[in-house]
Amino acid sequence: MTQQTPYTPAPQAPASPMPPRNGIGVTGFVLGLVGLVFSPIPFVGVIAWPLVILGLIFSIIGLIRVKNGKASNKGLSITGIALSALGLVVCVVWIFVFNAAVDEVNNEINRTAKVSYEVTGDATNVEVIYGEVLNPTTETVPALPWNKEVENKGVYKGGTLTVTTGETGGSVTCKITVDGAVVSTKTASGEFAMAACTGV
Repeated sequence: MTQQTPYTPAPQAPASPMPPRNGIGVTGFVLGLVGLVFSPIPFVGVIAWPLVILGLIFSIIGLIRVKNGKASNKGLSITGIALSALGLVVCVVWIFVFNAAVDEVNNEINRTAKVSYEVTGDATNVEVIYGEVLNPTTETVPALPWNKEVENKGVYKGGTLTVTTGETGGSVTCKITVDGAVVSTKTASGEFAMAACTGV
């Protein structure tokens, strides 16, 4: 009688261990991506600063954990570092652009411009209001032409020039010249007619 050899199951290969998770690296990637999206947007980009900085920190920590064998997704951590660094560069560039724009606006506001106000026409006893927007001057002019040379500052260096005819009517034309260039001219006629010029 033949003796049967007992069945021995073949040894199974050990199950491969689950790869370590990399939540910190994922967090760094997400923060860097969101920060980069917000960084080029004027004013809104302020919130990008903490996002890209935290994204850079978390992504670096995630990469260190990968090198120590405590985490996976090395590519995600490297991408998070790149996105965060790029967002940080955009934020820094915006600071320089914003500061340059502020300096340019301040210089323009403080610059003095030579302004000429001129009124022509056949109307008599007209009322003239002229000057800087927040500090106008009023004159009653018995006969035209009339003109005034001033120096103005501010955003609207040309200020305003408004001419109003009286009950006798007639025609009037106002004109504002800033640094030799005509920036506004208007004409009106009739009783109590108004011509309003606005400089830039």
